[in-house]
Amino acid sequence: MPELPEVETMRRGILPIVGATISSVQRPPCHCRPISIKPRIDHLDRRASGRTIADIDRLGKRVVIHLDDGQAIVIEPRMSGLVLLADPPGIEHLRLRIELTGVTHRELLFWDRRGLGTVRLLSTDELKTLVTERLGPDALQISADQLRGALRASRRAIKVALLDQSVVAGIGNLYAAEILHLAGVDPRTRCDQLSGPQWQRIQAAIGQILETAIRHEGSTLSDGTYRNALNDPGNYQSQHQVYDRADQTCYRCDRGPITRIVQAQRSTFYCPTCQQKRGLHESLADYRS
Repeated sequence: MPELPEVETMRRGILPIVGATISSVQRPPCHCRPISIKPRIDHLDRRASGRTIADIDRLGKRVVIHLDDGQAIVIEPRMSGLVLLADPPGIEHLRLRIELTGVTHRELLFWDRRGLGTVRLLSTDELKTLVTERLGPDALQISADQLRGALRASRRAIKVALLDQSVVAGIGNLYAAEILHLAGVDPRTRCDQLSGPQWQRIQAAIGQILETAIRHEGSTLSDGTYRNALNDPGNYQSQHQVYDRADQTCYRCDRGPITRIVQAQRSTFYCPTCQQKRGLHESLADYRS
């Protein structure tokens, strides 16, 4: 966490600051391990102050704040970061404050409990390099042919492969499990063993799961960490079909139980009945949105 739906929710939540002028960029006092900010805060402040926020974008799991001179402030929340216009959950983990003029909201905040997030000020060329060299097509835009073309020769399990941001940008552990459940694909299946129809179902499930999660403003799990830009929880967690539901009955087949395994040091949840390697391939219309 957060994954594409949560970061897209953050992006949409801070759109009201488009047109604002940055008056200062500050690193508030924090006794926790410092996050990575590049360039160092005084240089970032000097380069960003006086600039107007021209647009706000998303690259995979990153929020991109475009400035009027072509630079971009790129915030990667990683495990527990939040991009906020409202007061944060607590001041002790406040990592960055951007003061603004010309709009209703007077500051943009980056809060990060675990301190794993990053903030980068990138030039136009540096931003292009990030896109071309490190990130695959966005999960909301990738086609079935693109997905299959990138992975059809891979011997990796499909669940593990979907987490590779250089193949498809934005999918993380939670949504990969939900996508494969909707597609009726066993998460242990090797990519080179998937059929054409399975790739079609996976691609369709990616769009359906992620777009539904965005409508619900993401998932706030039991630790309560993820919040939207106004410090309110998401509610897609109530729609989870398999994630964190080990030993519970599958909603789809009413059998299950949901099984938990470990893949690439991450928990995977799936239904052995709905997600057999040879498949029980119900229509995506069966999905409980």
